[in-house]
Amino acid sequence: MSASAALPARSAAQRLRTTTTLGLILGAIVVSAWQTEFSVASLVLGTVDFVEFFAKLVPDWSYLPEIWGPLLETVQIAYLGTLFGALLAYPLLFYASINTAPNRVVLMVTRSVLTVLRSIPDLLFAALLAPVLSIGPLPGVVALTLFTVAVLTKLGSESVEAVDPGPLEALRAAGATRNQTIQFAVLPQVGATLTSFLLYAFEINVRASVVLGLVGAGGIGQDLLGRLNFFAYGDVSLIVLATFALVLLIDGASIWLRARLI
Repeated sequence: MSASAALPARSAAQRLRTTTTLGLILGAIVVSAWQTEFSVASLVLGTVDFVEFFAKLVPDWSYLPEIWGPLLETVQIAYLGTLFGALLAYPLLFYASINTAPNRVVLMVTRSVLTVLRSIPDLLFAALLAPVLSIGPLPGVVALTLFTVAVLTKLGSESVEAVDPGPLEALRAAGATRNQTIQFAVLPQVGATLTSFLLYAFEINVRASVVLGLVGAGGIGQDLLGRLNFFAYGDVSLIVLATFALVLLIDGASIWLRARLI
């Protein structure tokens, strides 16, 4: 078959695939909108109610001294969850990396456990742990620890598997142990990246710790839920502004640090 004859055939096949893909996407949108009862009209009409509600959110600055304690607790929950999660994740990620795992069985078991952890949202962890560990910061710390383990092992193992294999092969050929290979061939290549991932996890955990308070896991989120239940919208607005400022501050500091590590 000549090239000129094959070209129209390929073009027709491409058009068919494109049309089919677009049709599937459109069909998924229609079905999802129908099953979730999504309505553009309700969205437009609800804008008026949103504006009226937003007008009530005038910050009550007299409540400011009351939020420093819960806000600090939120940062502490995120910090401890990140720290404990990193202490667990960094040894584990080498068992979840194909080029540093001791054997196939350890690799598959570790990856399976971590996959289960990643499949459970941190909010669900906190909701399950709060009745067991009592209402307060402890369920939040444990939930963020498990979440951090899942995130850091995933990102870290992918970085370890992408390292230059030359130094690893050279050390193994020289009779180095697995731990020596990791220490002298892997860590020098991924150390800065793993530290960057740690800072990124802390950023995420600060945001997450606010939400975890809504299920009784301590911090400013728990205070926010209480003020919402009492319809104290001025206090709610102040909490939101303070949380927003805190997240911006931590994000900026984390970005500054990461830029100097990589």
